[in-house]
Order: sequence, then structure tokens, then C-alpha cells
Amino acid sequence: MLFNTIEAEINALDLETITQDRKEILQALIDYINSRLNSKQIISLNFICTHNSRRSHLAQVWAQVMASYYQIKNVKCYSGGTEATALFPMVTQTLINSGFKIERLSEGENPVYNIKYAESKAPVIGVSKKYDDTSNPSSQFAAIMTCSQADEECPFISGAEKRIPITYEDPKISDGTPLQESTYKERSMQIATEMKYVFSEIKQA
Repeated sequence: MLFNTIEAEINALDLETITQDRKEILQALIDYINSRLNSKQIISLNFICTHNSRRSHLAQVWAQVMASYYQIKNVKCYSGGTEATALFPMVTQTLINSGFKIERLSEGENPVYNIKYAESKAPVIGVSKKYDDTSNPSSQFAAIMTCSQADEECPFISGAEKRIPITYEDPKISDGTPLQESTYKERSMQIATEMKYVFSEIKQA
């Protein structure tokens, strides 16, 4: 069972807000997941952005949550960057506001976080790292490029079975402005809505 606040957030997401153009972009991810599911294989999704600090983490977390929401098994979500920086604090605060329980496990310039969305599920580990970090899959995974810069800088992702560009506008543009909280919330909800759509389209036997 997901935490109540998270489940309420998901139930309120309106899939009708997703344009046909976006649905066509998301179809490649739907097809990949269905293909792996049909062949009874682990579904490994690595969400990649330049700094692994904002969009890639939001996508990793929401994809893992939606797999749980739709009870699709053997989905393992990861994230990484073309370089490691740190998980931006507004991302964790945005997730807390949506009902996640987050525990900071370490200090320093690149802290590690436990991101819990249900009592009975393993938490998502939030920490900035390169996409080819040893904690990420090295083969048989889909590389989902969540920012155009990473997509352009990494024309080849070693080990990826499939490369899928699903890019989002960087909420970083609002940092230090009165619109920061609302911009991060908007981006989080956009990603959540699209991941909900993706997993709602998965055909289980």
C-alpha cells in the first residue's frame, strides 16, 4: 500500500492533460516495458540527465511508484547523469510535500537519501551519480534521456538495449525566485502524470 497522501496525489492526476504529441513520445517506453514483461524479464529503467539532480530523480521516483501503483512486478528504476553533482534540496522538499517520507543517510556535498513511498516497499535511494555508476545496470536496460543536453552529449549509452528521449523543462530556471516551489511542483506533477500514463498502458498477462 502506498502512503495515503501519495495515493491521493496519483488518483487526482488527469491523464487527459497529456497531449497526443507527448503520448507518441511516451509510446517507446510503453513498448519497451511491455516487451520485457512479455518475455518475463526484469524491467530496468535508467533515467538520465546532465547533473542527476532534478528531473532524472523525479522520473526515477515516480516511475517506481507507478509500477507499484499498477502492481507491475520486476520494475527497477535508476537514475544517473553525465556527471555527478547532488540531489537538489527542492526536489526532496517537493516529494515530501507529495507525501514521501525522506531520510537523509549521509552528509557532505552529495548526500544520500532514503525516499520511501510505502511501508512494505524498499525505498528509492536518492543520490547524484554518473549514469554508468556501479549501482546502476550495465546491460539490458532502457536509457531514458530526461534532458536534451544529456541526450546531445551522450549519443551512446553503453549497455543500453533502448535509448528513449523523454525530455522535460528544467525547473532550475525558477531557483531563487518566488516561483520556485510552484515550478518544482508543476514539473513533478507533469512527470508523475506521464509515468502514470505509461504504466496504465502496460498489458499484464
